[in-house]
Amino acid sequence: MSIPDRQDREDREDREDRQDRRSLIADAAISTVATAGLRGLTHRAVDSAAGLPAGSTSYYFRTRSALISACYLRLAELSVADVDHWEAGHGRLDLESAAAALAALLHHWLTAARDRQLARFELTLEATRRPELRADLRTAGLAARSRATTLLAALGAPHPAPAAELLVAWTDGLLYDRLAGALAEARPLPDVTELATVARQMLNAALST
Repeated sequence: MSIPDRQDREDREDREDRQDRRSLIADAAISTVATAGLRGLTHRAVDSAAGLPAGSTSYYFRTRSALISACYLRLAELSVADVDHWEAGHGRLDLESAAAALAALLHHWLTAARDRQLARFELTLEATRRPELRADLRTAGLAARSRATTLLAALGAPHPAPAAELLVAWTDGLLYDRLAGALAEARPLPDVTELATVARQMLNAALST
């Protein structure tokens, strides 16, 4: 291998290592917000949660605002990956398969990925008080709406973009109600069959918009 080729490979590996470290830190920050709230989100706490040496988080994200922005973008990245995974697992795209995929996705977000959703709600509220955070929150929100628009267009929605706005709003409302709403603690664990019925209703309503 020539010296330039070796240097290119080393530079690429270094970039990948840095990106992996940034993702690890963002994941630890999200977990910290879910368990300790925004008051508990400090660089030191994230270093500890990520199992990294002191100062690692501040090296990659100098300010608290930068760390919060990283959370927004990481949450969007993980959500899009979840959508890809559940869509791929439900074969041909029609209303029934889309409802099944959405139900599975909702169930995942309400159970295994519960902490991510709780952190997202906390972080979203923070952006309403801090204008410097809104750009990254908007970027994250647009990613979700873009995927919903693509899904509804494939299902034949006459106006997929406004329909996607409704579908995202309904999905967020359902997640908030089940995880943090007034009756959240009194409700049983979510059932995929029940969620499939709700998902079908949401999709039917969005498609008729």
